[in-house]
Formats: sequence, structure tokens, C-alpha cells
Amino acid sequence: MIRDQVSLAVHDHGGEGTPLLLLHGAGRTLADWAAVAPLLARHHRVLAVDLRGHGLSPDGTWSVPGVLGDIEAVLARHGIPEALPVGHSLGGMLAVRYALAHPDRTPAAVNLDGYGWGRPDRYVGLDPTDVEEWLSRMRELASQTSGRILPRGGLADLLAEQRAMSGRLGIPYELLEAGVRRSLHERADGRLELRPGREHALEMQAEIHSLDLLGLFRRMDRPLLLGRALRPAPPVPGIDRFDELMAARATGLAQDLAELAERHSEVTVAGIDGTHAMLLENPRAVADVILEFAARLPGTRRPSL
Repeated sequence: MIRDQVSLAVHDHGGEGTPLLLLHGAGRTLADWAAVAPLLARHHRVLAVDLRGHGLSPDGTWSVPGVLGDIEAVLARHGIPEALPVGHSLGGMLAVRYALAHPDRTPAAVNLDGYGWGRPDRYVGLDPTDVEEWLSRMRELASQTSGRILPRGGLADLLAEQRAMSGRLGIPYELLEAGVRRSLHERADGRLELRPGREHALEMQAEIHSLDLLGLFRRMDRPLLLGRALRPAPPVPGIDRFDELMAARATGLAQDLAELAERHSEVTVAGIDGTHAMLLENPRAVADVILEFAARLPGTRRPSL
């Protein structure tokens, strides 16, 4: 697992009590947790990491086993191998995989809105053939935009995009700016590139597409929290039928998660008042869901207040 291990960049938020390890989404960084982590650290020891190829962490061939080895090494180095993995988006998928790989020491897992695009037949009310064609276009678009290299003066334009997003979603601009700046890497030619770079981004996307997420959730024999965004994703300019497809996807996902929770007593499903950008939009709601779940786990330790 650790032959291709990368030494991850870590932000230690301190705190006492049962340790939590915070994992961000694809193309994001540990800066996404900046508003949530201090709320968690009132009750828990909290670490956040930049996954390999992201933020300030080194590059490495992107494979799930390699990333799990990185995470294991971080927890061993900090003396908290029993930490509860808490992830958003891709980080949530990894949290579940990590818990499954370490049943002897990992008490549970938290996945916040880490469900990928889902199966075409779970877009309720839509023709699966049409959905598959649309998803193919979306995957191709993601491939084309991987490892984005900014043109001269492109940073100012990128930050202007973030400021506009701040206004639309009500996210503090400084949180968006911090994430962008942490993601930037200066190339040998002096141009700025958004990490992960194209090669590793494509490897990462292939790994994500290969995951059978519902299958992973069903295999969990310990408590699993599945958080789901209750607000629709904002429209994306230039992408046809985005709102329609996302509404159909949300309906199918809600049905799948409700069925999963009904059949598996270890699974808890929680709606969170936010879009997929919930960590930045509504950190209090995210923290409350995590804290409530963690408080119910056997052996949870809380600091004396």
C-alpha cells in the first residue's frame, strides 16, 4: 500500500478528544475546512490534509491504495491511528475506503456529499441512454479542463470568478481566495497551474469513476454517516440541461440513501442545508452533523470544558 507513499501537507487544528482526520474533495485543498475545523476542535483533536497532488502536498501516481497509504502514514506520524476519517466529496469516498481497509482501528466513517455522478438509471424520470450521453460529455469536459494553466494575467481573472461566486452562493470571499491560492503551482516556464496537474488529475478521475460507491456503503460494518446536500447545485453557464439532470440525480440519490439506511442499521443519512459547497456555505450545519454523529460512537472522548 505504501510503496508509492507521499508525505502529505497537514494543518493541525489542535483540540482534544477523539481525533478526526478531514479530507477534501477533488481539485480542492485543506483550506475548504477552514471554517468547519475550529468548530470541531472544540470537542475533538482535528487534523486536515492536502491529498497527494493537491495544495501543498507532493505529486504522486494517483491510485486509491496509494492515497490510503498516505493517510495511514499521516495518522501514524501524529500518533492517532484510530482517528475517524471525515471527508467531503472525493474525501468522503476515501473516508469509507479507509475505514473498510482498517477495520481493526477505524471506528466509523463520514462521507459528506461524496456520491459522484451516479448510474444513468438513477436519474429519476429521464431516459438512461440520454443521461449516459450527457455524462460522457461531462467527463470529457472534466478531462479537457484538468490541470488548468492560467494565461498571463489569469490569476486576476480567476480571483474575479471567485468573487462573483462569493456573491452568488453567500460564501465569504476570503475562503474562496485561500483555496485558489493554495491550489496554484508555478511551472518551470513561470506560468501558474491549478493542481492537480493534468496527468494526475486524469488518473484521479479514472479512479473515481471506477468506484462502486453504494457497494462500498453496503460493506460497512461500523457506523457510517452519509451527508447529503439539500440545496440544488447552482446552474453552470454553457452546460445544457444541468439543472434538469441534477434535479433528477438528487431524487434518485435520496431514494438510494433512504433504502440503504432502512436496510443497514449502521448507516445514518443526514440532510445538510447547503449545496455541494456546504463546507464553505454552511460550516455550522456541517459541524453539527459531524459532532452529533461522533458523540454517539462508542468510546468517543470529549475534552473537559
